Amino acid sequence: MTSVDLDGVFLTLREAARQMVAAGRGGSLVGVSSLGAFQGMPRQPAYAASKAGVTSMMDSFAVELARHGIRANTVAPGWFETEMTSEGMADERFTSRVLPRVPVRRWGAAEDVAGVAVYLAGPASAYHTGDVLRLDGGYLKF
Repeated sequence: MTSVDLDGVFLTLREAARQMVAAGRGGSLVGVSSLGAFQGMPRQPAYAASKAGVTSMMDSFAVELARHGIRANTVAPGWFETEMTSEGMADERFTSRVLPRVPVRRWGAAEDVAGVAVYLAGPASAYHTGDVLRLDGGYLKF
């Protein structure tokens, strides 16, 4: 799991950063983590560790690459309807335990991440770097 969720992200973003530095025009790196990086998850230590690693890696990229005009931020989705979560979300017992803890009372959708990623990649976020945007419908605040 860590070879894809951490190593793959690192190798991809490191190469993107090299290309951006060489081009000399700055840019933005957006990493995808998970709420698993911020809370313990049963039977998921490798996943949680890899996502925490992505979050920390993006902080390092933000500091290291700022002098080149490159921003680095992280998006950390919470409970989203995906292939990975579909089985749990189809289980009424799971839904009745988790969804009431999401203040917006719905699961996240791909469009929720897309809007934030567009913002982070675009000029509106020119002064925004080294941050983690938790897209969890308020889950961790409850």
